[in-house]
Amino acid sequence: DQYVESDYTVVYFHYGLNSRNKPSLGWLQSAYKEFDRRYKKNLKALYVVHPTNFIRVLWTIFKPLISHKFGKKVVYVNGLSELREHLKYDQLIVPPEVLRYDEKLRNLHEGRSPSPAKMPPPRPPLPTQQFGVSLQYLKDKNQGELIPPVLRFTVTYLREKGLRTEGLFRRSASVHAIREIQRLYNQGKPVNFDDYGDIHVPAVILKTFLRELPQPLLTFRAYEQILGITSVESSLRVTRCRQILQSLPEHNRAVLSYLMGFLHEVSRECIFNRMNSSNLACVFGLNLIWPSQGASSLSALVPLNLFTELLIEYYEKVFSTPEAPETHGELSAGTQCR
Repeated sequence: DQYVESDYTVVYFHYGLNSRNKPSLGWLQSAYKEFDRRYKKNLKALYVVHPTNFIRVLWTIFKPLISHKFGKKVVYVNGLSELREHLKYDQLIVPPEVLRYDEKLRNLHEGRSPSPAKMPPPRPPLPTQQFGVSLQYLKDKNQGELIPPVLRFTVTYLREKGLRTEGLFRRSASVHAIREIQRLYNQGKPVNFDDYGDIHVPAVILKTFLRELPQPLLTFRAYEQILGITSVESSLRVTRCRQILQSLPEHNRAVLSYLMGFLHEVSRECIFNRMNSSNLACVFGLNLIWPSQGASSLSALVPLNLFTELLIEYYEKVFSTPEAPETHGELSAGTQCR
């Protein structure tokens, strides 16, 4: 339930459904009715990969029972290469059977032109490139400034105009607007968020910047250490967080401290924006850390989000100087907005 409070996307791999495991039409209708409004409203897209005639017939039957708005969210995707055009494919866990089936389909259609792939940033990147380049590159191109310009400008704007926006960072924004802003930033041109009339646009830009870093802000090396946070006694977790952060490159720590300081400010306005440290962690966890190979498993979400929550909730203790006194690292329900 916590995840559907935010905008979300579902990818359904249809291959493998057969007469033995196929749900009845009655079950599907009952399941749809069981989902409350949040599940339907906050779903931004339902990608059906490798659809068959059964799916198309099923959709025809269900269409009169489903709202027009929900119906527009369903997207048929004929292959995994096409799916790459819509979302961050590398962070998906694709079943081996689906991979083999997709390869079989591609071999059957070798004579056809491949689907157009999403273009990577220019190589070498532009001197003004902001997205898809390393923190070191951004530092070198910005007179040694540790905080990337796009991050500083976006945080400043959100701090001034968005702290009390309900659902900040949970909502999506126009894909066209996001791509336009990325292009402007990458070309070194000025961006005026007021022109877009939507506070969720800069919020999505911030998440997009983090997600498109070549290496996550918390680095690949720290991934396994972070997964172990749940096995640490609750009173020692803040100390453990500090130890893990000490292993990060100095530049990463500086950027992380800047970002977490801002998210801590956001959480302190949770009476208005409904974004406490736990909700923010659900949004930012996978934007801060992911494995070097494949995608994070569902079981990894708990420690990744817990670690992020600790950084936000206990920002002053985690990022304080070593001489500062520490207190217990157990999350206090009294500071959380519900």
